[in-house]
This record gives sequence, C-alpha cells and structure tokens, in this order.
Amino acid sequence: MTEASLQRSVKVRRQAAAQVRQREGSPWTGMGAVILKEMADHLSSTRMFILEVLILLAALGTVYSATGQLQQTVSKDPFLYLRLFTSAMSPLPSFVSLLAFFIPLVAIALMFDAVNGEFNRRTMSRVLAQPIYRDGLLLGKYLAGLFTLALVCTAIWLLIFGLGILRLGVTPGGEEVARALLFLLATIFYGGVWLALALVFSVVFRQPATAALAAIAAWLFFTVFWGMIAGGLAQALAPVQIGLPQEILARANTELMLSRLSPNTLYAEAMVTMLQPEVRSLGLLLPTQLEGAILGAPLPLMQSLALSWPQFTGLAAGSILLFALAYVLFQRQEIRA
Repeated sequence: MTEASLQRSVKVRRQAAAQVRQREGSPWTGMGAVILKEMADHLSSTRMFILEVLILLAALGTVYSATGQLQQTVSKDPFLYLRLFTSAMSPLPSFVSLLAFFIPLVAIALMFDAVNGEFNRRTMSRVLAQPIYRDGLLLGKYLAGLFTLALVCTAIWLLIFGLGILRLGVTPGGEEVARALLFLLATIFYGGVWLALALVFSVVFRQPATAALAAIAAWLFFTVFWGMIAGGLAQALAPVQIGLPQEILARANTELMLSRLSPNTLYAEAMVTMLQPEVRSLGLLLPTQLEGAILGAPLPLMQSLALSWPQFTGLAAGSILLFALAYVLFQRQEIRA
C-alpha cells in the first residue's frame, strides 16, 4: 500500500468516525426522565429523610421559641414575620443560622455520588446506551438535586409561616411575604452552589466516600478558615503602615472583597438585607450614606433588593461556573461498558 492510499484510508476512517460520533436530535433528550427518576430516589432515600427530620426539628424548635418571644411585640413591629427567621433565644440559635449550617450538608448529601455512583454500580454505560446524552444526564442530575432542595426549603418556609399565624394570631403583610420569598430564593441559590461543588467532586473522584469528604472539607474551609485567610491576605495586600483613615478603609474594603469569594458570605449578606429592612450598607457605613436618613427606618423593598443584587448574581454565577467545570470534566471522561 502506497503512502497516498494509506492517507486516503486514514481520512475515510476519520470521516466515518466523525459521522458515527455525530449526535442526532437535541442534547437534552431524556433529561426529563433523569430528573423524575433522580428526584424519586432523593425523596425516598434514608439519608434525605434523616436530614429532613433534623431540619424540621430545628425549624420547629427555633420558630416556636421565637414566636413566644415575639408575642409581646405583635402591635409594635411592622416586620413581625421576618423576625421569626432571625430571632434567637438561648440556647437555640436563629433559624437562618441553622439553615446556613444545614443547607450545604443537604446539598452535599444529594450530589456527592451523582456520577461516581453510576460508575460503581456499572450502570453509566447502560444509561448512555439509551437515547440520553451526557449533557442531559449531567444537567438532569443537577436539576433533580436543585428541585429537591427547593421543595424541602419551600415546605419548611410554608411551615414557618403557618406556625407563625397559629402562634401570633396575625397574618403577614405583602412586603413581609415578598422579602421572605426573596430570602427563600437566596437560600436555593446558596444550595445550588454546594450542589454544583459536590457534583464536581463526584465527577473527579470515583469513590463516593472520597467525594463526600472532599466536599465536606471545602465546606469547612469556607465556613471556618476562609474568614481568617481573608483577613491575613488583606493585611498583606493593603497593609496599614501609618494608620491613616484611607489605609484603614482600603484594608477593610480588601478584606470584604476577599471574604465575598465565599458563598457563605454572599448568602449571609443577601439574608441580612432581605430579613432586616433597616440595613443600609453591607460594608463600612460612611457618614455620607446617612445624610437625610432616619436611623432605624426600614428601606423599601426595591432598595434592599438593589443592595443585595450582587450577592444574588454572585451565588447564581458560582453555581453556573462550578456546573460548567463539572460538565467539561465529565465530557472528557472515558466510559467503558
């Protein structure tokens, strides 16, 4: 065989392989079936039941104690139902504190074995042999976890409002409901970040236990250590040498910017602006921001939303970037029968 004929043969084989690899139809074919199947598995799993019971008990305990404290201020507080989320009574913390702790754990529990579990059960090649592409499979698993998390958070949100109506004897106002809905949306976005992070580790590591440990280690890093690291980095990047106000302000802004790389900080700031209408700034409050303002007066809903809009978009962008990383890694993996 001459060199020219050999090159023609290789070219024909490449064209044939490209035709075989060419996908037909939408890449999201079968995604709906994946979502329904994964949601059914999540809602019926034992680990999800245990986490739901823990969150339910925590919500009932904190809200019951908060309503007992708030019954004395029913006629004085215009945002009474928002205090159900933020009020704390020793020894129980506030509900939002418990939610910020439990949501990452629920998200990790939902997603740490989403991909590597299929490999360990040797079902990945069988699933992809059906009219389901990798695109639809990965996105379907992520959306199933997100919808399950949203369902759990919405049920607890409604439970809190129902318990508040029974205990306080008054109905919530329209702005209270709108702010609480935005808080619920921020909670779902916050959970979406941890779902996407757990999905990345599920793609990278073939052992579910390793993926779960890596995701929990990342959660502990951002919860415990990132605040200290951000403070040290801010001191190195913007040191205070003489003690001028400009230096102190630059260091504080640098530390705040670094701390906002953590989803915990973004969620906390979005939560504060939605549930505490009197908050006017998420950083240092300068005297110019108080000109003409009445101390303690609540901000209108749209101004609070404008104040926390970067936090909402930051959480959504973090979810998208992490899912894109998981998608690229999953597309590069070799799947054998």
